[in-house]
Amino acid sequence: MSPDPGLTATVDLNSDLGEGFGRWTLGDDDAMLDLVTSANVACGFHAGDPSILRRVCDRAAERGVAIGAQVSYRDLAGFGRRHIDVDPEELTDEVVYQIGALDGFARIAGSRVSYVKPHGALYNDAARSEQTAAAIVRAVALYDRALPVLGLAGSVLLEQTAAQGLTAVPEAFADRAYTPEGLLVSRREPGAVLHDVDEVAARCVQLVTGGTVRAVDGSTVAVRARSLCVHGDTPGAVDIARAVRRALEEAGVELRPFTAATPAR
Repeated sequence: MSPDPGLTATVDLNSDLGEGFGRWTLGDDDAMLDLVTSANVACGFHAGDPSILRRVCDRAAERGVAIGAQVSYRDLAGFGRRHIDVDPEELTDEVVYQIGALDGFARIAGSRVSYVKPHGALYNDAARSEQTAAAIVRAVALYDRALPVLGLAGSVLLEQTAAQGLTAVPEAFADRAYTPEGLLVSRREPGAVLHDVDEVAARCVQLVTGGTVRAVDGSTVAVRARSLCVHGDTPGAVDIARAVRRALEEAGVELRPFTAATPAR
């Protein structure tokens, strides 16, 4: 299948990495870093500790994988998947704090944080809430206006990012079900996370070459994304990422970090 000439034949493949904590290990960071082009690295609020952050940054830099700050609510116990009612100014400060922490380790590794992506409940809240989105965008603008913001295609977060003159990068999810409105199905609902390797790979090719995804009700949703996310904590994540990468390459799609097209600072 050849890519639709109206859509990009280039896409970024990202994954959430560095999500262990202390002796607790989650996912196979090394294997995923061999497959993805961008790494959304936990910054310590939902997962990750200083040693994990440094190790993932070192290995991402070695492989030429772009490093992104995956910022979250302060929720280690809930893995950042619980909504927390945070004052917007406090949330801005917490996002700045997380970006700076990861950026320190990225720079030690000879790289840098090159984009920002919210995680879990913060991601979902920012997709719908103007107040939450504004707090995140304000944090990025304060830290470095050249940093792109990676978020759900069509979300309030990306609308506000663009409105403030920052770079908004739309993403789609390889292994998550979509509502007819183009939002992600809640993880509390059955079928929210997809596990069939072949199904996920085929969906990704359709997303990139056709710009659409099938929603849970069978309808077709238009989704134009510059990046695809494969969750690193999903069972079989490495197999899914490998299949997605292979299917995209066989479809004539080039995989590279979306930050490669972002002007250098």
